[in-house]
This record gives sequence, C-alpha cells and structure tokens, in this order.
Amino acid sequence: MFYAFNTVVSLQAFAEEDACREAFQRTLNACRRFERLFSRTLPRSDISRINDARGAWVDVSRETFDLLTASVRYCAESGGVFDITMGSAVRLWDFHRGIIADEAKLKAALRHVDWRGIEFDEAESEYDGKARYRIRLDDPDSSVDVGGTAKGYIADAVGAILLQAGVHSFIVNLGGNVLAHGMKPDGNPWKIGLQDPRETRESGKILGAVPLMDASAVTSGTYERSFERGGTTYHHILDPETGFPVQTDIAGATVVARTSLDAEGYSTTLLALGKERAVRFVREHPSIMAAYLADDEGRVVAIEQPSRPA
Repeated sequence: MFYAFNTVVSLQAFAEEDACREAFQRTLNACRRFERLFSRTLPRSDISRINDARGAWVDVSRETFDLLTASVRYCAESGGVFDITMGSAVRLWDFHRGIIADEAKLKAALRHVDWRGIEFDEAESEYDGKARYRIRLDDPDSSVDVGGTAKGYIADAVGAILLQAGVHSFIVNLGGNVLAHGMKPDGNPWKIGLQDPRETRESGKILGAVPLMDASAVTSGTYERSFERGGTTYHHILDPETGFPVQTDIAGATVVARTSLDAEGYSTTLLALGKERAVRFVREHPSIMAAYLADDEGRVVAIEQPSRPA
C-alpha cells in the first residue's frame, strides 16, 4: 500500500514471495512515473506542458499519447457530456474547501472547453528513426484534465506488470478503481462492494457485492467530492455546458469492463446521462460488461449485457 494520485493505492496478490516483491517494486516505480507524466499540478508533467504550451506542439511519452487518444474516444462516445478539456473550469471550484466557482469566470472558461480541439501527431524522428509523439491544443486557453481516465489507464498498466512478473491472482485498488485477476486462494472470486450513496466510503456500508474476475470495476458518484451551501449540494462531476454540477437522477454509477480504462472512461458518462439514457448507452456499448446505477435512496438498477453464444 502506498500513496499516489491523491489517493491510497493498495495491492493484494498471491504468488511466490520473490515474485510478489519484484512486482510490488515495479508497480511502485511505474506509478511514480505515471504521476510525473499525467499530473495536472506537477509543472513538468506531460499534461502541464501541453496546457502551458499556448497551442504549440509538445513532445510527449507514448503513454500520454495513448491515454489522451483513448480519452478523446470516450468524449466522442459520450456526445460531449464527458470532456477532458474541462481543466480551466474545474480549477475554479474547490470541493475540499467548499468554494463555488465564480459564475462570470466559469462562463469565460467554458468558451475554451472542446475535446475536439486536441490534435495528435505520430511520426518517425528525423534524428534517430524512433517514433515521435506530439500533442497540441488548438485553443491556447484550453486545458486538459485526465482525472476521469488516468487511474483506469494506470490500473491496467499495473495489472500487466503483475502478470509479467508471474503474479496471476491479485486485486488492485487505485482509490476506487478496482482491477482483479484470477481467483482468491480459496477458489472464490474477488468481490467489490457497491457504495451506498447515503453513506461515506469510510463507513463501509454497501448496497451489495459484485463478483469480479479478470475485469475491472469503477464507480463514479456524486457523493465522492461534494459540499452543501444554502441547501444545495454541489458535487464534482461538472456539466460541460454549464460548468456547474451535472443534473442527474443517478447518485452512483459502477461500470464493470475487461479493462479499467473502459470502466473509468464510461462510469462518469453513465452518471451524467441519467438513468434512462444510461441504460441505452450500456446496451449500445458491448465493452461494458455490466453497470449498476444507484439513486439517492439506495435503489439499484443492474444492467448486464446479454450472454452471447460461443
């Protein structure tokens, strides 16, 4: 267990002791590297350099290129309710101190929100023949924030490291992004709890448990970072159209998918869409194995993809 990405990263694995020790060290090193690449607040990260480039091309790592390429796909599939260029609007809120964004500043920031303005360039370097990855924002005042996809990408990378090290029974938890492989030593599947939106995560109270094997589960919830002012609750999932918390009849959306990147990339979209449209979205996206939509009263709608013949 260690701290990274503003959350606690925990890893439970069953294998030979030497393999587990090696895998843990490699995992720790990889997470430190990913934090240096994807952080919006570290000044020399790939994401910070893209945001500070004022529209110029920026050379980035293959990992950053792949993460942003995938992130743009989730933006497109969501119809814009999920947008990774919300960085300038997100910065105007402070959900830890309970600060509401200034409406005039928010309106100005929203003029620079458009995921379609992210441009990609992949070419062979004229110096050493190696692949070169570049990204630019066509709006100099736009700002990328990969908080809605980065942990999914990292969880998948951690899973690959564990498998390469010969560890085949494990569960990784990146602050709610859960990736499980294999079974427990007793032969039972791993299980993840569905958070009760009426309770805090620390309470441990859940609405039920879902078995998880060779898959990931990620939850987006309006209760995760929120505060109340004047009888109104403000949560951290913002509407790209208004800059204010999205209006939805879903308090928590849990997505189960083969990859943690898919699970995270789709969970925020489902929450923002609301129950009726979320059900249709799941049916139209077979990479979502199952989804569990909880409302403020703790009622859960479960949607599972129909089984297909082998």
